[in-house]
Amino acid sequence: MDFSVLLVEDDERVRQTLGFALGDEGFAVTGAASGEDALDLLSTGRFDVVLLDLVLPGVNGLDVCRTLRARGDLPIIIVTARADAADVIAGLEAGADDYVTKPLVAGVLAARIRALLRRAGRGGEALRGGEVLRCGDLDIRTDTGTVHRDGVRIHLTGTEFRLLVELAGAAGRIVTREQLVRRVWASDYFGDTRLLDVHIRRLRRKVERDPDDPALIVTVRGAGYRIGT
Repeated sequence: MDFSVLLVEDDERVRQTLGFALGDEGFAVTGAASGEDALDLLSTGRFDVVLLDLVLPGVNGLDVCRTLRARGDLPIIIVTARADAADVIAGLEAGADDYVTKPLVAGVLAARIRALLRRAGRGGEALRGGEVLRCGDLDIRTDTGTVHRDGVRIHLTGTEFRLLVELAGAAGRIVTREQLVRRVWASDYFGDTRLLDVHIRRLRRKVERDPDDPALIVTVRGAGYRIGT
């Protein structure tokens, strides 16, 4: 089946060129030239993933990202020409699952989209055969992609959920940073672990009783992370 992509990009030439290229990769692409247009389309239509430029007229990409994340767990990939740490981290902290930098290669971007859709459970891939993992006082239900504490659901994005499953599945063993990036994002990112750092912070804010003193997602200095008991 075709997956629907909302491409939010104010440069018409880039929007058309990338739209055609992703179409050749099997995606159904709808373009939006501004943040306002994107929010309108998302209010009336259904999309599987959003490609979101940071620099937009009117409502900027960061505000669009925050609005979408407040609405739910729709997968979001930030597209930016500015690869410095501040811009990338700002996009991820706003709720994006991933980021790519311009100039874009359609085949590489398509692979990243498919990997993100698999993490979000929209690509037909089941996690660990539908088992229930216990992590401290959390119940992680891999068949439904949900996490509960005391019967109350904790809402995670697909990426946050996959990260938690990887840690919980290791049953207290250390998982290195490189292993987590490779398993969750299906990439080595050439040593770039900003994605992991931000998602660990976001995940801790949701699942730890005290995010400043984490007991579930434990940092093993110089090695990686392990799940607490």
